[in-house]
Amino acid sequence: MPDILLPLMGASGAVLAFFAAQYVASLLLPGERVDLPDDDGGTHVFKFNGLAALILTLVVVGVGQALGWFSLSALYHNFLELFVAANLITLLLAFWLYWRGKDAPGAPSGFMRGFFVGRALNPVWRGMDVKFFSYRPSLIGLALFNLSFAVVQYENHGEITLAMALYQAFTLVYVLNYFQFEQGMIYTWDIMSERFGLMLAWGNLVFVPFFYCIAGWWLVDAPYTLSPVAAVLIALLFAVGFWMFRGANQQKHRFRQDPNITIWGRPVETLDGRLLVSGFWGIGRHLNYTGEICVYTALLLTTGFVAWEPWLLLAWLVGLLAHRSHRDDLRCQAKYGELWDRYKQRARFSMVPYIY
Repeated sequence: MPDILLPLMGASGAVLAFFAAQYVASLLLPGERVDLPDDDGGTHVFKFNGLAALILTLVVVGVGQALGWFSLSALYHNFLELFVAANLITLLLAFWLYWRGKDAPGAPSGFMRGFFVGRALNPVWRGMDVKFFSYRPSLIGLALFNLSFAVVQYENHGEITLAMALYQAFTLVYVLNYFQFEQGMIYTWDIMSERFGLMLAWGNLVFVPFFYCIAGWWLVDAPYTLSPVAAVLIALLFAVGFWMFRGANQQKHRFRQDPNITIWGRPVETLDGRLLVSGFWGIGRHLNYTGEICVYTALLLTTGFVAWEPWLLLAWLVGLLAHRSHRDDLRCQAKYGELWDRYKQRARFSMVPYIY
């Protein structure tokens, strides 16, 4: 048996066990339930208990780490095997999604597009929306990888640096807040418009947990000391970005729930009662994307400029969100027509006021 095969089999078992544990937790833990229409003309249930699943996972992992049952450093030391295993499992999932979506209405024709983009909009398995669920192992896995970097730093150096502590705080706030406002996710582009195939499955189950933690690698043995002044400035950038990112998303979610809300202390303003032009949405069409870019810039600044590799994440994220902004504009133009032209006159900028 090749030397790599046994570790890969163990990593595959660990990834599958993690996915299965999160799936069972999502089915069994209590949470609010919402019925929404699906692409088959019926309805299915979204269950919002991701925060409970995250907290349960962190408690189990924390107890195991404290009692010496295992060390999270195993994620760091077996990163490559876990990465390969996650890719293989996601590839198998994409084949299953392609097969299962053969009768989905409006499915793309041709194998390559149907396999890559996906056939079904919201596939359901055993009462769970599979696409919606995929964000849970994605972000909980990201949180565990990030925590593993702190564990390794402490095991290797006997301390947690200011840069590492700041990075851990940022990433934990980001993940906690996602699950705290998980209900708003069902109104996002991904859930409402993206079909579930290899593209989105790989993005959720491989790219996010294995690439969004790239800054943590350079913090384990960081050769520099982050000054308190720099830490405060980075924290301010994170706070402003987070306010824009979550604030814009929350404003839209609240408006969908109740069109009579107030935003920033004023009655909500709309175009024909359909398009929100209050708050962030009266300034720019996608300032939530701008805020997300600021958040990840702050994360990367904790590493300083000792290496260029972490900054590849920011370059990819800017390209992704700029492209998504363009796609969203095209989709909304087709949906709203002249109303969208009026909205663009009101919110003239897509992501960066006075620039883009």
